[in-house]
Amino acid sequence: MDVLWEELTRGLSNGQEFERVIVRLLAATILGAIVGFERERAGKPAGLRTHTLVCLGTAVFVLVCTSVGMSSDGLSRVIQGIVTGIGFIGAGSILKVTEQHDIKGLTTAAAVWMTAAIGVGVGLGSIGVASLTTLLAIIILAVVGAIERRAEKRRREKHVPER
Repeated sequence: MDVLWEELTRGLSNGQEFERVIVRLLAATILGAIVGFERERAGKPAGLRTHTLVCLGTAVFVLVCTSVGMSSDGLSRVIQGIVTGIGFIGAGSILKVTEQHDIKGLTTAAAVWMTAAIGVGVGLGSIGVASLTTLLAIIILAVVGAIERRAEKRRREKHVPER
């Protein structure tokens, strides 16, 4: 039974460390869900579940590595692997729709990448930075997105061919 308890509590050396892990996991879940909710509301394919899982997953990778005492060099390689893996997920969401320059999914890929960065920040204990980043991401996705749509609508209205 001692072996089981040791395995269940590895990396959680005391109650304070357990609380720290819980706070970070909850923060990653909430921050990822905030970005995901905005994407879900906008009707994008990568929505609430995807962004929440990406943020939580990246935080877990970092938390586990730091809790077992991995070196900074090793942690750096783990983060590099996360960034590469997220790049593959993002690449899968990008589509070239027409022969012209009509490409879909770049913002979705960037949002997933940003959510991973937020998760890494949370995993490293920079919850304040991750929260501020989440706020900025929401402003960019929602507010700047609305401004872009308005500008695109005006551009199309100016270039409507006469009959």
